Amino acid sequence: MTEEPTKRRFLTIEQVADELNVKANQVRVLIKSGELRGIQVGARGVWRIGTQDVEDYIAEAYRRTAERIAAGELEDAGSDAQEA
Repeated sequence: MTEEPTKRRFLTIEQVADELNVKANQVRVLIKSGELRGIQVGARGVWRIGTQDVEDYIAEAYRRTAERIAAGELEDAGSDAQEA
């Protein structure tokens, strides 16, 4: 019987950045703005973000995007390169 890999409860800023395909600094901005929940742990105050918090952020981003599309606020840019 094979065991499923253990899913981590918390991620580092770098892991979240990789998951969202953004730079680590953008994740820090999201945390400081309150858009993404995170906690500081240990004496050095390193940031950790719950995997469920990342999933909640993604779901909320989809919801906001759908609202903006429905309101006609977003156009199809045609490529990701134009968004940068």
